[in-house]
Amino acid sequence: MGTVGQDLAPDFPEAVLRDLGAGVFTVDMAGLITYANPCAERLLGRPLEGMLGQDAHDLLHRRPDGDPLPRERCAVLAPLYGNRAAEESSEEYFQRADGTILPIIWATTPLLLSGGQAGMVVYFDDFSQHRGYADRMAAYTAALEALTARLNLLAEVSAVLMSTLETYARVRKLLRLLVPATGDWAVVDLACKGPSGLERAVRSSTRQHRARRLERPLPPLPEKTRAAVTRVMNSDDPVRLTARELLENPDAPLAGTHRALFERLGGHSATVVSLRARRQSYGMLTVARAGESEPHTDAEIRLFLDIGRRLALALDNSRLYDEQRNVAETMQRQLLAPLPQVGRLRMAARYLPAQIAMEIGGDWYDAFLLPDGVLAVVIGDVVGHDLEAASHMAEVRNMLRAIAWDHEEPPSVIVRRVDDAVTNTSDAPMATLVFARIEGREGGPWQLCWVNAGHPPPLLVTRRGEARFLTAGHGPLIGMSATLNLGLSWPDAHENLPPESTLLLYTDGLVESRTRPIDLGMAKLSHHASVLARRMAHRTVDEFCDELLDRIAPSGDDTALLALRLPEAGAGTPGDRRPPPPPQAPYSPAAPNRAAPGSRRQDARVQDPTRGLREK
Repeated sequence: MGTVGQDLAPDFPEAVLRDLGAGVFTVDMAGLITYANPCAERLLGRPLEGMLGQDAHDLLHRRPDGDPLPRERCAVLAPLYGNRAAEESSEEYFQRADGTILPIIWATTPLLLSGGQAGMVVYFDDFSQHRGYADRMAAYTAALEALTARLNLLAEVSAVLMSTLETYARVRKLLRLLVPATGDWAVVDLACKGPSGLERAVRSSTRQHRARRLERPLPPLPEKTRAAVTRVMNSDDPVRLTARELLENPDAPLAGTHRALFERLGGHSATVVSLRARRQSYGMLTVARAGESEPHTDAEIRLFLDIGRRLALALDNSRLYDEQRNVAETMQRQLLAPLPQVGRLRMAARYLPAQIAMEIGGDWYDAFLLPDGVLAVVIGDVVGHDLEAASHMAEVRNMLRAIAWDHEEPPSVIVRRVDDAVTNTSDAPMATLVFARIEGREGGPWQLCWVNAGHPPPLLVTRRGEARFLTAGHGPLIGMSATLNLGLSWPDAHENLPPESTLLLYTDGLVESRTRPIDLGMAKLSHHASVLARRMAHRTVDEFCDELLDRIAPSGDDTALLALRLPEAGAGTPGDRRPPPPPQAPYSPAAPNRAAPGSRRQDARVQDPTRGLREK
């Protein structure tokens, strides 16, 4: 084993230089080559014998184009003529024996022998390999940056598509992302029911005033254009367009839809992709380039295809959302009961569906005559939302109806029987409700007898506007006492109903929202009901309900409202000559057309969200 300071073998330096993976040669103080290692021979294509004694600058150093380089500009041998100890660079070129030029990365250091400088050592290597690596790294970096930009754009697109449910708001936000990031103008043509079947949204980076004039349903299209549009919308393949093709050939397949865009907005090329998801076609996305920008690359076109699929999925989800909302809302309305005509009592009911389809569900109202001639009124809310809650609501409503009809008993007993039935015969979750009997003979006096199973309290408003909540009669929610074996009960409560007063039964959607606690909502309800009772004393109870809902403007959860207006004292008794109040509104959710009170549309068509898929 060797030790520090041990003499090295005479051929040790030669062995090191021979196996070094880079070129090395030495020159004397005159710049003449005195040695070159095998790697230098290989890189230069010159044998050692042909280089020894040659002037290194004249033999090797050249310009990038191969022309000789003036000696005064020779950076490699400059340390021989100055005081610099070493140099390095990657901007020099050596000439091989075959005349080709070798870009080099190099470094120099003085050659010291016997305490003095005897020349210089030049170390060099093929810089084209390093340059290729650097170029590849630069290309990789550029590709990574481009990929990152595309991924960031897709993330922004996804955020925009999830930010709203309104179709055209989504489309306009999307176009603002695409222009000018991916093109000079962009267009979304959405399928619609117009003459052409397409409605257009346009965005331009430089001619937005012209773009706005192009935003409209397209006029009827020629048969050839219509067929081409159908092919594009039903295909997963992109279509490349050029302005020259469309402007010079009016009969080009998509000239009827895209020629005007190039005429008004300029540009030299465009890419068209379909908006297609789950075998449903929703339109086309077009992105165009103008000026000196290059046509879209394959990577950009793949990006547009991805964006088109994402937009189509968002549109398809909106379609399914609307159909689910239609099913839930229509089912809910169909389950709401008709309002009976009872002497000179007047009733009105309103149902407002939730703004979110999944929140439509468990609210209901009911009014029916019992075998003893007493009017029963109900307001309730089954825990949960969506279609399942609506079906559970129907179960609880029907149980309550059947039990109340079959047993002429106080409300407390009826509700206890309902609680037992729901617990033991149904999978319905808990529910809140108010069940009341309106007792009294024609002409009055009238009395309210009720129980409250965890529901917001009824509101009684006199003709003079005195309003108060009826907070008595409270008990546990339906489905809680029997399930938990709590042995709780519902106390009967009684209240005299003044002539011409209004009794309001409502669900929590009327008084509670995400931005307003229920106590503030109840105060608001009491205030507006009081004001309207005074101002609308001679108006119908239907008009009262409509104005009340306009003022409160409930939002979020679904809302049910049932209002009962008492007649004047003695109205309808023998000898009473006063005219009856205006007749109760004829429409009802159980009328032949099944339009619910306050419904904005009648004969709502129930749509099956899976119908289109099963027909394919």
